[in-house]
Amino acid sequence: MQDRIDRILAQWNRERPDLDTSAMGLVGRIQRAAAALRPRLDDTHGLSGLAGESFDVLASLRRSGRPYQLSPTQLYREMMLTSGAMTNRIDRLEEAGLVLRRPDPQDRRGTLVRLTAKGKALIDAASTQHVANEERLLAALSAREQLQLGELLRKLLLSLGDAAD
Repeated sequence: MQDRIDRILAQWNRERPDLDTSAMGLVGRIQRAAAALRPRLDDTHGLSGLAGESFDVLASLRRSGRPYQLSPTQLYREMMLTSGAMTNRIDRLEEAGLVLRRPDPQDRRGTLVRLTAKGKALIDAASTQHVANEERLLAALSAREQLQLGELLRKLLLSLGDAAD
């Protein structure tokens, strides 16, 4: 069975047989896979009443460990967002009672964003659904194939400068 990228590559091969389109095929498939995954992830987040952006903020706080708090700067760096976008997300989560802003005892000018008990309960339930959904989405690949794909994608991301700080 062929995918849409196969069709595109066949068209290029017909029109430009001198052009090696193998890289185009790989990058195209990565882009299409990411685009196909996003709505399927968002649908699962929606079951918890969260948008994907809210899930990401709450998940970042939850996985940071007790006391489940980070500065807004740590959050936006972690999520590769602008500070303005992060402020809007935090505002919405605070209005929903899922996070609190607290003064940073280490920096009189700074604040910390902390999960509330309600936020922790919500992200714990949503994370369970999220992982189960991701397992379903990857079910077409064997465990070994998933491991191989993960290693290859890590290598690619590192080569593109996406190393952990």
